[in-house]
Amino acid sequence: MKVLFSHSYFLRFDPKQWKQQMPYPPLGTIYAAALLRANGHDVALHDVMFAEGASDLAKPLAAERPALFVVYDDGFNYLTKMCLTNMREAAFEMCRMAKESGAKVVVCSSDSTDHYEKYLDHGADAVILGEGEMGLLEFATQVAAGESDFHKILGLAYRDIDGKTALTPKRAVMRDLDALPPPAWDLIDIRPYKAAWKKHGRFSINMATTRGCPYKCNWCAKPIYGNRYNSHSPAAKADELEYLVKTFGAEHIWFGDDIFGLKPGWVQEFADEVEKRGLKVKFKIQSRADLLLDGDTISALARAGCEEVWMGAESGSQKVLDAMDKGITVAQIVEARALLKQHGIRAAFFLQFGYLGETWPDIQSTIDMLFSTMPDDIGVSVSYPLPGTGFYEKVKSELGTKSNWTDSDELALMFKNTYSPEFYKRLHRYVHKRFRLAQARRSGSLKRFWFGPATMVAKRRLLGLGELRGELLGVG
Repeated sequence: MKVLFSHSYFLRFDPKQWKQQMPYPPLGTIYAAALLRANGHDVALHDVMFAEGASDLAKPLAAERPALFVVYDDGFNYLTKMCLTNMREAAFEMCRMAKESGAKVVVCSSDSTDHYEKYLDHGADAVILGEGEMGLLEFATQVAAGESDFHKILGLAYRDIDGKTALTPKRAVMRDLDALPPPAWDLIDIRPYKAAWKKHGRFSINMATTRGCPYKCNWCAKPIYGNRYNSHSPAAKADELEYLVKTFGAEHIWFGDDIFGLKPGWVQEFADEVEKRGLKVKFKIQSRADLLLDGDTISALARAGCEEVWMGAESGSQKVLDAMDKGITVAQIVEARALLKQHGIRAAFFLQFGYLGETWPDIQSTIDMLFSTMPDDIGVSVSYPLPGTGFYEKVKSELGTKSNWTDSDELALMFKNTYSPEFYKRLHRYVHKRFRLAQARRSGSLKRFWFGPATMVAKRRLLGLGELRGELLGVG
């Protein structure tokens, strides 16, 4: 059967990400496409990463004439988990277009798992709930056979013969990830990705070694994999790394795992496999402070080629970390940052402001932690309520008609808290500006800027921290 795959992450619809030009191919999508191809289906991909809009689908629909159209979002891209409304509307439009072309339509994503009724209303014949590969394979098999009764497929939402929504029992997540065929990288036109990354000096590409996260931070949504955690083998991932280097000239890897190397001994084995193959590729990962402090994890990461670790530090207030059910301490964050530095690995912090009950002393504690540890980079956001989380249940009555951001830079606080939404937008500016200024001082670039050709307006804008802090307190 002819199957056309797509996804709903349009880089152009996210102005901040479009400006940065650091795109990664839809890894989850090409995993699913590889499985269907391995089982005899004729697959094609319409990659919308650089597309102008949903209407770009018209050409591949006409050329491929698929019997089945699949919107399969990349669950390894954290931006897709935010369920941005721009992307949702584009997915709806593509479903409509494919349905009008005569194709069966199935969707698998974090957003469709949470809002399957909306997708069924906009043309999807079915929505795969949770991890999608095996459910998709069964659905495609039935469509190819001309069957329309899907009640035996686990983890599916669809409309029955009477037009009522039917939900089948939940499907268990896969445990043996190496049983999946490697991602169908040949479906990706790698040229625009490489061109975008070369502007930054080197070509970065994405991989994933695991699925899921067993920790229970109460603001973190897990609609796809739940609280289970399963790993590919170190050898399989080293093979894939070697393939990406030899085939595409990959010079850097972003591992999109929620948590890299949680399984005991995995990082050490991976370092051995990388060394065995003579690979010299730098990479970055996401991890937790407590995991990084476990045994020789950091030294093994350095041996494998790790260049940068993004930690979910979130807050410098232990009160806030405990309220989040984060399961780490401020002391562990500080220690992990110091140990990474000792091993020559860049440390980056995800910081989150606006959690329930946060006060100015909590905010100040986060700022104090930031400038006492001085990580190499930061990402600052405000608390974002996602369906299925304990945090969402606490604030859902306050969300009104707005429960999603339009794009990743909106940073709107969508519920009532100690301070106003405008306060948190200014706090975001204040923290970023002060952090970049501190970095410039340390590197000596501030002196060059100040005595260089920059205009006085630019200098005042850079150094107007006192004024911005005063605005913060006024707005708060």
